[in-house]
Amino acid sequence: MKLEKNHALRTFLLNHAQQLTEEWHSSLADNDPTSVYASADSEVVKTLKEQNYEFHLYFVDIFVKEESSFFHSLEEWVAKIAKDSEHSRTPIHYIIREFMRVRGQYLDYIKKFVSQYDGEISQSQIDRWTGLVIRGFDITIYKFVEAAHKYSNLQLKAQQEMINELSSPVITLNNDTALLPLVGDIDTARAKMILENTLKQCADNRVAHLYIDLSGVVMIDTMVAHQIFQLIEALELIGVKSTISGIRPEIAMTALQLGLSFDKISIKSTLSQAIASHTEKSNLLI
Repeated sequence: MKLEKNHALRTFLLNHAQQLTEEWHSSLADNDPTSVYASADSEVVKTLKEQNYEFHLYFVDIFVKEESSFFHSLEEWVAKIAKDSEHSRTPIHYIIREFMRVRGQYLDYIKKFVSQYDGEISQSQIDRWTGLVIRGFDITIYKFVEAAHKYSNLQLKAQQEMINELSSPVITLNNDTALLPLVGDIDTARAKMILENTLKQCADNRVAHLYIDLSGVVMIDTMVAHQIFQLIEALELIGVKSTISGIRPEIAMTALQLGLSFDKISIKSTLSQAIASHTEKSNLLI
């Protein structure tokens, strides 16, 4: 009998899923322009309603499915919302607020369902359904916040990699020479990115001589200094000669403390001197 009532409740909620969505959306009161719930764009509104309706199609199964199976199915919807561009721009506490409002709808609709049976459904059964809804929403909210956090970190990592890539461009000067101007602080992660990007760009552009200008670098740690020397050695292995310019005294001291040798490295005090020196040597070879 209990199982039959569970299925009956699921069917009742499923039949009212569209109504749940319309009632929810019509009661939205959000004026924050960053919130998806405040959008007046017809396409955004349409998508938002579709997402809400789809949630109901998943969530009504909580009354008839085993818990782990239910949440496994729901995770597909959770992941989609967490990656949705409109939701990702919406403050997360607004999203949690809407989960809580929809939870309230479910509790109200359980009362409507029970009222149809005129005392046939026990209070203990009502309490079990109420507990299922509360637990279901609690775990759904947790899973959404977790998924949104993971997706946000992936985006942040991708953006940081793009920033690092753009902040270490190999600029072609002529057919076989190029410039790598380094600016700002260089940490270990950025140094690794510089090493990988520079080798690839030099190989792709068939660079024979690379000017590495450090005049815009204020400070580097010992690990980074070591990686810059590794970059020079790696360039040498692929046939690219290097000239360093603009080394600040503190960077030179760091390199010396590491025991790094400048013997095989072409060094000039300024970039203009480095370019002029290489040009002179090239002219002599003609």
